[in-house]
Amino acid sequence: MTDSALLYSFRRCPYAMRARMALICCQLSIRVREVALKDKPAELLALNPKGTVPVLVSGDTLLTESLDIMLWATEQSSLPAAAALKQQVPASLALITANDEGFKPWLDKYKYFDRHPQFDQNYYRDNACEFIADLENRLSHSTMLLGEAVSLADLAIFPFVRQFAGVEPGWLAARYPNVARWLDSHLASKAFSACMYKYPLYQLQGDTLPLVLAQE
Repeated sequence: MTDSALLYSFRRCPYAMRARMALICCQLSIRVREVALKDKPAELLALNPKGTVPVLVSGDTLLTESLDIMLWATEQSSLPAAAALKQQVPASLALITANDEGFKPWLDKYKYFDRHPQFDQNYYRDNACEFIADLENRLSHSTMLLGEAVSLADLAIFPFVRQFAGVEPGWLAARYPNVARWLDSHLASKAFSACMYKYPLYQLQGDTLPLVLAQE
């Protein structure tokens, strides 16, 4: 069923990244169309007038939100990795909401502080760190955010923490070692390597998403 599924994506977008990670961890064969957000194809805009990615099309199913794609991926796969991702979904969604609605706005201001001259960069970073501090506490008790197994929360949140860590390289690791260790484990995974495969820009046939095991 997934052989005909099509994902519109943008490699560096953290929302598209989290969707690709779930699809890869569930080992679903998906055709990928890498789009240029400055030159969005008409097909994408017809499916999603907002013009945002990711967008997944599979038969009569049209999904335009990354979390919906992640949940869809877990329902399409019978693999143990997919079953693991289905555990603690309410807790995952609560933590993801805190990331998306609380952390992400501060992250954007921290990254682009020059566009928000009301305060300096440190102010935005300190506010973003309220969420980072919560992750640090969680990761002082377990390998992943909700225990020892990778959850939807881990896959959905680490792309944004990756952006945070990239603003001032070395700053995160010096102050939040558990978060840095957790982030590094995801960045070193085979799944992330496949996730960051450089597809050519949108082609008529699309390309096939690389498949890797969720557990190494």
